[in-house]
Amino acid sequence: MERSLLSIDWDYFIYSEYESWGSLTENDRNLIDLWYKRYLQEKSRGKDIGKSFYLSGDLDRFWERIKNRFIFTEDIKVYVSDSHALSYDIAKEHNCTVVYLFDSHADLGYGGLSSLNFEVNCSNWLGKLLKDAQIRKANIIYSPYTSEKPEFFEALNSMYNIQYFESLEDLDNKKELHNGKDLDNKSFDNSEQGKGIMVDAVHICRSGAWTPPWFDEKFMHFVNDLKVPYKIVNCPERSWDVTNIKFADQVNYLLA
Repeated sequence: MERSLLSIDWDYFIYSEYESWGSLTENDRNLIDLWYKRYLQEKSRGKDIGKSFYLSGDLDRFWERIKNRFIFTEDIKVYVSDSHALSYDIAKEHNCTVVYLFDSHADLGYGGLSSLNFEVNCSNWLGKLLKDAQIRKANIIYSPYTSEKPEFFEALNSMYNIQYFESLEDLDNKKELHNGKDLDNKSFDNSEQGKGIMVDAVHICRSGAWTPPWFDEKFMHFVNDLKVPYKIVNCPERSWDVTNIKFADQVNYLLA
């Protein structure tokens, strides 16, 4: 029986007025200092950055909907991290050959096939799993707030078994969005039909360089609502206090 990884990015639930922050390195400075920089820059324009983000109304029902479609194994392992790159290691460690990704980004590599020649990172881990033949299939369920489209990854789509879905409901209905066209999905295996899809590991990542620190408490509520023991791997707490920023700190943040 095949083993599956359920990988969930916190940004799946977050709407932002900003379509893209560009390419970012995941480091401590970008996890928190960069957010203060963004806050100060928007404040200088007379804007409250907090009003440019909001959480999905479906957040509270997500695990219920997931458990109606997926079946967790008795010995399931759950991991929480900041970086999504950890999914690569989790898939390898648990011998997963299928990935179900809920995300605003496909994480297949941004820059064509050449992006898979770099080391594993938060933007190419799924593409690397396919290239390294660690998995045979990737199912990407896009956030309703994504700005991506499947055709962005034409080269990878032609080489690997990648399926795109616009929602969890489309996955339930076995309806695939491929290169912008709805197709009857006849490529599901028997193991993926019937009562549900067996899941052997779950990874929940915060992607702190892209998700606001003022949502961190709700992120942990979301993790705990799964009601399954989990292991935290390199997901540092972030302090967010915009009422007591010293002038010297403002200068440092703006130089971030």
